[in-house]
Amino acid sequence: MLSGFDWTSLLLLVPLLIAAGFLTGFLAGLLGVGGGAVVVIVLYEAFRIAGVDESIRMHLTTGTSLAIIAPTTLRSFQAHMKSGVVDMGFLRRLAPMILIGVGIGIFCAGNSAGTVFKMVWAVMASILAARMFLGDRGWRLGTDLPRSWWLEVYGIFVGFVSTMMSIGGGAYITILMLLYGRTVHQAVATSSGFGPLIAVPGMLGFIWAGWGVPGLPPLSLGYVSVIGALLTIPTGLLGAPIGARIAHRFTKRQLELAFGTFMTFVAVRFILALVW
Repeated sequence: MLSGFDWTSLLLLVPLLIAAGFLTGFLAGLLGVGGGAVVVIVLYEAFRIAGVDESIRMHLTTGTSLAIIAPTTLRSFQAHMKSGVVDMGFLRRLAPMILIGVGIGIFCAGNSAGTVFKMVWAVMASILAARMFLGDRGWRLGTDLPRSWWLEVYGIFVGFVSTMMSIGGGAYITILMLLYGRTVHQAVATSSGFGPLIAVPGMLGFIWAGWGVPGLPPLSLGYVSVIGALLTIPTGLLGAPIGARIAHRFTKRQLELAFGTFMTFVAVRFILALVW
């Protein structure tokens, strides 16, 4: 085993995962973002403290995070469908491209070192941080979504990056739709439909990619820690409403700056992990 992991490590891993779940839910509720953007850094630190080998730590973190956000993204899409503002035409148009991107992401994940994941996170977290610090300046690229082929290419990119980062991809779709004149309500509702297309096949792909890999913690299916998901989801549900209640004390701009600061911390954390 790469890390000497044995069953006694559960004595350390279990409380860490319980705490990680609560912190993930709290931060997601406070900052108003999908859990994937938070759970990755929290799980990464929990697995580091628990002694998961560096060579598979990011793989296990990403796969477990996808398992955690899979039910959340499904529930979110179901709720938004009831609103009647989901652009199903756009969702059907990009769905195949998103799945292609997810497939590429799974292939790369199974054949890449942990440094690749860290590089993706460092770059994309920096971009998201910059977006939050700049705020919504009313920029527009057009009055409606274009029919050109580059939009399909963008869908592949979103599927790939979201799989590698273990996020639902909503931020990238929302930004695109807002730039082309769609309302924020329709943009958020439609972007929720891409979450399950990324999280569910992504989770299954990471199980496949990590099957039989040595050094994984007990109760793992490939690169998915079953105990990690089972402990993190319920404690995350406890932390989310607490964070949400506190969030109401702040303005939208203050929360954007808080999220930008958090993403900056994430980017710096993975940059340091790359150089040290």
